[in-house]
Amino acid sequence: MARFTPVAVLSLAAGLGATWLGVRGVGEVPPLGALLSPAVGLWINTTGDLPAQASANIPGLTDAVDIRYDTRSVPHIFAKTDLDAVRALGYVVARDRLFQLELQARAGEGTLTELVGDVALPADQETRHLGMPRSAEARMTAMDTTGMLYGILRAYADGINAYRTSLSTAQLPVEYKLLQKTPREWLPVHSMHLLNRMGYTLAHSPLELDLLQARALVGDSAARAFWDSSSPVQEPIQPAPRSASREALASLPAPGTPDSAAARMVAALGAQSGPLLWTRDATLPVNQRADVQQERAFASNNWAVSPSRSANGLALLAGDPHLELTLPSIWYEVHLVVPGVMDVGGVTIPGLPGVTIGYTRSFAWSFTNTGADVMDFWRETVNDAARPTTYELDGAQQPLETRVEQYRDKSGRVIATDTVYFTHRGPMRKQGSEWLSMRWTVLEAGSELLGFYQGMRSATAEGFLDSLATYYQAPAQNMIVADTAGTIAIRSTGRHPIRANRGRGTEILDGRTRANDWMGFRTIAQYPQSVRPAQGYLASANQEPIDPQYDSLYLGTDPHYEIWRALQINRLLRADSSMTPDKMRQFHTNPGSVRADRLAPALVAAAKARIAQGDTSKSLAAAEAMLSAWDRRYTRDNTGARLFETALGRVVMLLWDEFIPTGKDAALVRPSESRLLQLVADSGSAWWDDRRTTGVREDRDMLLARALVAAYDTLVVDFGDPAKTPWTWGTVSPAKPRHLLRLDGFSAPNMPIDGGRGTLNPSVGSRFANFGASWRMVAEMDAQPRIMGVYPGGQSGNPASPRYLDRLAMWGNGQLDSVRTPRTPADLSARDLRATLTLTR
Repeated sequence: MARFTPVAVLSLAAGLGATWLGVRGVGEVPPLGALLSPAVGLWINTTGDLPAQASANIPGLTDAVDIRYDTRSVPHIFAKTDLDAVRALGYVVARDRLFQLELQARAGEGTLTELVGDVALPADQETRHLGMPRSAEARMTAMDTTGMLYGILRAYADGINAYRTSLSTAQLPVEYKLLQKTPREWLPVHSMHLLNRMGYTLAHSPLELDLLQARALVGDSAARAFWDSSSPVQEPIQPAPRSASREALASLPAPGTPDSAAARMVAALGAQSGPLLWTRDATLPVNQRADVQQERAFASNNWAVSPSRSANGLALLAGDPHLELTLPSIWYEVHLVVPGVMDVGGVTIPGLPGVTIGYTRSFAWSFTNTGADVMDFWRETVNDAARPTTYELDGAQQPLETRVEQYRDKSGRVIATDTVYFTHRGPMRKQGSEWLSMRWTVLEAGSELLGFYQGMRSATAEGFLDSLATYYQAPAQNMIVADTAGTIAIRSTGRHPIRANRGRGTEILDGRTRANDWMGFRTIAQYPQSVRPAQGYLASANQEPIDPQYDSLYLGTDPHYEIWRALQINRLLRADSSMTPDKMRQFHTNPGSVRADRLAPALVAAAKARIAQGDTSKSLAAAEAMLSAWDRRYTRDNTGARLFETALGRVVMLLWDEFIPTGKDAALVRPSESRLLQLVADSGSAWWDDRRTTGVREDRDMLLARALVAAYDTLVVDFGDPAKTPWTWGTVSPAKPRHLLRLDGFSAPNMPIDGGRGTLNPSVGSRFANFGASWRMVAEMDAQPRIMGVYPGGQSGNPASPRYLDRLAMWGNGQLDSVRTPRTPADLSARDLRATLTLTR
């Protein structure tokens, strides 16, 4: 692409000032003179990308390590010992992703201000108030420095630092030049910080205040119907003994009298117009926070098919974790071989010393997020409301632990200081006039890497899952696996709390007694799971892990989960008993949508009903015609999906007026979209009435038609007359992989794709959020497994490298590349070889 030429780099640098000011978190405009220097500036980043032959030294290596880069730029690491393989892994990851390593670790450590400036202060304060750096440091302090885990972390750090110290100023990644910083030393604790950051990303969804605020607005019964009940449609991860989903579309209780006790608590928490301080995106305005949280929906999928339902009699597995689309990608593809010890490949997260999702010679695996409720809150009674030193517990005063947190800017100057308090449960923070403490499984994890290293030595699917379950605590994941013997299996692995009195994690509890503490955790036998299912396939897509009809022990409530993709993938798998790897590949970007199939007809029917009753709106007639003609498939060239999505957004804005506090103009909370299924089946539900209008009582058809007209008129303003400029989906809703610092010059161009919200490829791009399939993989488990995979972007983190975006087109078109799996260096043919690297002491 043109941006990779020296001329393009010059143009980028010349225009950098304007771009820089629009990016949050990157500080002042850098001096352009240094950036334009031919000796040390941006020019040098366009040269010497991946030399055909290279050698380097890593202190501590016990023997030479041979690394072969294939034509896909994947390093195949051939080492004599596992720790040498880990040292080499650290080196090659740093070679391609050094800046990303530091940025991600600092995000989990709460020290972003030291890299990008004080604009990152709110993010750092949130991280430290959650107790994340304290947790990581405590793990390292308690870690046996002679044990396996410390050895892995130390070896990985040695590899990263060997590359880091080999760099001259001219060779630094371009981001360091822009920020006028140099890479810091990588320490073993930085991997612990990154683990916590992943926990924050995947297991941080407290809903206690949502329920409390809803109770204060619509009463206890109505609020609990939305926030303290299971999903109305059940297609669980652990297969239920039936051949279809279970629907419970009972009428929802009408809005009731506000709960006065809840209202008093909301007032005491100072939360009449915002979330808990612990909540993600707490500093954003209400409407933006709701948009980000909806778009963030980490819509990962994985599924596996037994030999009995595959065309070639082999087990098949597919996975595509959906995370933020960044450049460079969150993933880095690797392959490690230590004869007789390991032969494992797949993708790693830069900063974590191991393969997170991938394959061995015996099995392949993938993850989706479980979404379980693993964070609870207690209302504490302290001795001093302003500067507490103790808290009440079982009739006695217990001392609070305090930790003074200092935040520094890029020059090292202290720019803020906080005191963070801790009870025996975890961090404590003042919310309004109350003090709340929190317990979170993420802060108690840390042995997950051992599970991976033990698991990849297994020979069977069950052995892999059992190894992970022994060590893996958080964030809880739906781990699916298929092996060469034909076994497929899944388990929702991670620590799932058991509350006092078998309670639910939906209330803020009284902290004055240990009787309200967690009582323990589900045993591994109690995890939702299935091995060799009778139905011949398994699937997870962030839905409820187990049907509560068969296991009532609390895992979470409807807002923790999503139903649409689970319904779609199960629909596809049930319909085909002769599955192939290529069909699995096509499923990744299948544009079909149960969500659209269930909700679009309701919009069309409402429009037709209103027109039959005499509504003469031209916009309504045009919108009805457009939606009626739409096949409800999110292909990139369809012209109906944009209207459907905008109309649903308008429905939500009109529907949930009951959750708008007096004097405000936006709903504090919103029920999950799955509740629309219950409402469209109940045309006269009180929820359809918009209390902001006078002299009219809206029913279902009236409100849906009003939303459809508003959506159509909005899109005409935004995109023009659809008869002249069609609202083509790929144009108005493209995927947008963006650079980690949000620099437009380093981001990818908009990418039209098939898929949308509720499909198996629910990529979402907006000015607030940008999420999609971060890695796609299909594995055919023959005696020699055949693996295909792709992610958006490329192996290099250097925007001037031809390896920065070389996978994006394949990803956008739903294609997969064949993964090379050589057993020895000699197995990688000359035509598949791109470069070699030899590492010695």
